Amino acid sequence: MTACRRAGLSLLLLLTVIQAPLAVIAGKILIWPGEFSYWLNIKVIIDELIARGHSVTVITHSATPSVKTSESPGYNVEVIQVPYTKQDMVDSMHRFRRYWTYDLPNDNIIQAFLKLKEMFAVITEHKMILCKSLFARGDLLEKWSKEQFDVLLTDPMSMCGELLAQKLNLPFIINLTFSFGSALERVCGQLPTPPSYVPGVGLGYTDQMDFLQRVKSVLFILSQDFLFSFVAKTKWDSIYTKIMGKPTTLCDTMGKADIWLIRSYWDFEYPRPLLPNFKFVGGLHCKPPKPLPTEMEEFVQSSGDDGIVVFSLGSMMNNLTKERANTIASALGQIPQKVLWKYTGEKPDTLTPNIRLYDWIPQNDLLGHPKTKAFITHGGKNGLYEAIYHGVPMVGLPLFIDQPDNLNHMKTKGAAVMLDFNQMEASDLKEALTDVINNPMYKESIMRLSRIHHDQPMKPLDQAVFWIEFVMRNKGAKHLRVEAHNLTWYQYHCLDVAAFLLSITAVVMFIFVKTCSWLFCTCLRRTMSAKSKKE
Repeated sequence: MTACRRAGLSLLLLLTVIQAPLAVIAGKILIWPGEFSYWLNIKVIIDELIARGHSVTVITHSATPSVKTSESPGYNVEVIQVPYTKQDMVDSMHRFRRYWTYDLPNDNIIQAFLKLKEMFAVITEHKMILCKSLFARGDLLEKWSKEQFDVLLTDPMSMCGELLAQKLNLPFIINLTFSFGSALERVCGQLPTPPSYVPGVGLGYTDQMDFLQRVKSVLFILSQDFLFSFVAKTKWDSIYTKIMGKPTTLCDTMGKADIWLIRSYWDFEYPRPLLPNFKFVGGLHCKPPKPLPTEMEEFVQSSGDDGIVVFSLGSMMNNLTKERANTIASALGQIPQKVLWKYTGEKPDTLTPNIRLYDWIPQNDLLGHPKTKAFITHGGKNGLYEAIYHGVPMVGLPLFIDQPDNLNHMKTKGAAVMLDFNQMEASDLKEALTDVINNPMYKESIMRLSRIHHDQPMKPLDQAVFWIEFVMRNKGAKHLRVEAHNLTWYQYHCLDVAAFLLSITAVVMFIFVKTCSWLFCTCLRRTMSAKSKKE
């Protein structure tokens, strides 16, 4: 064998050894998804897993408004029967959304607390019923145990997925779409959150806070963590304990997650500490634009050099009050751009020819169209990342929950103007759109964020799938979990060490003082004795 041939074979063997650990035999993945936009997020991962040859089983329920249970979706579906209906779920979410959007700003703090508590109770009750219904299906639990899945992927918006993983003895991955840095990650994931420069989620602060903002942020974080722990203990811990047959808490169970997939990235987040098992996959659903439907493309092209504005308030805001719709339509009618508005409510009286209403729009494809000048958005993470991906500046109309905080990130990074949805006049919206479209600062800022987003060693979707397959290859990823999960609160903050050192210091100081006192008294007595003898 020639030296050249031996070298070639050695190189081939080396490459084989290097690549071998990354090879993944088609595995079996169990998925416990969320609803609405949370399902849309996880569906992207499901499609990619199926494309890579994996077998996917999705567990859903009879009232799901999101998951397709027929039409050959490409994945296996297991349906849990629940005593409420799809309409019950949709109605409870719409009541919550409408109250938060329209009535909450006008109620005092006590009224708001009582009404939100009542609405959250209904949503939580649905989740609890679903959880109990799931674990009441002993036949399915036995079936899944025999199928020997490799990993479970769950969204905590549905709850109990992590408990199912523990029941089936499976490694599991949390796919988190909600605000990064909330009590869920802090308390259950042990994510470090220094309040000196990591603001409480929902306050609208940046990482540069003055003294009073830091005071408010600390108090807000402490209260948020306390309320989360209180609700978890009173609502969920007893259910988890009953299902497992031994003392079990929600947070301890969730803390056993091998990987946390976070739908964010440094194009959106302020710099902050991360843990080894927290992985950024923000924007994994984004992709290059596809051609628009013929009729829609003709309308877009008719805009000429002025271009278009894309307007969507998400999947849960299908209609507005007549007053708000007329205000918005009046503003949009005063700009030279054509407007594509996702809207299914009553047709506004002030609608003009440059505005076209659609029940549904291909949002990603429109934002990637070269004629798109601006995006009017409620601030959901999906839409924000599509705008970042395609480099489209925004006018934000936040409605509820995390949306004001999301848009405030974009505002502080110079990529958006934010308005009060209930207080804005037509002139405010017109002025904001004119500024975003004509002021080059906004376009430059969003393009800078877009470059950051695209300048990654691996695409977000590939990143998400890599870590799922990583857990499958290694039968978990417990080596990435920090020891903080096994420490008590006083050990985590080293309060026992502080108490020990303070005790040692106190003992040393006590001995020192006593010694000095004894020496002083001894010297004093000798001096007095010597003086007495001389006299």
